[in-house]
Amino acid sequence: ILLSDTIPCLLSPWSEWSDCSVTCGKGMRTRQRMLKSAAELGDCNEELEQAEKCMLPECPIDCELTEWSQWSECNTSCGKGHMIRTRMIKIEPQFGGTACPETVQRSKCRVRKCLRGPGMEKRRWKEAR
Repeated sequence: ILLSDTIPCLLSPWSEWSDCSVTCGKGMRTRQRMLKSAAELGDCNEELEQAEKCMLPECPIDCELTEWSQWSECNTSCGKGHMIRTRMIKIEPQFGGTACPETVQRSKCRVRKCLRGPGMEKRRWKEAR
């Protein structure tokens, strides 16, 4: 047996695994090694890079809302009242995502002055006398 038949390709040790390719969720990481010397005979078929999946904590999911609805009608037919508008939650926050802001807003409204019955004030005043 000739010595040259048994000389394998010389490889450096594997590097440390790289950081995961993402900062949260599912990603990949790699490591490499170098060919130190070409094989004496033929090609070196050893792999020089490896990749594997890595998993970090889930990515935060922020709250998502629909657009505001139109303002409702004023809730009184005369005098001071209020109207509201609403929006719906499309996506609930998860894994530390931003919380949902308000989904209902209220606003003051004023319709024409309420009219008392005709002459009520005068009549009361007469009865009081």
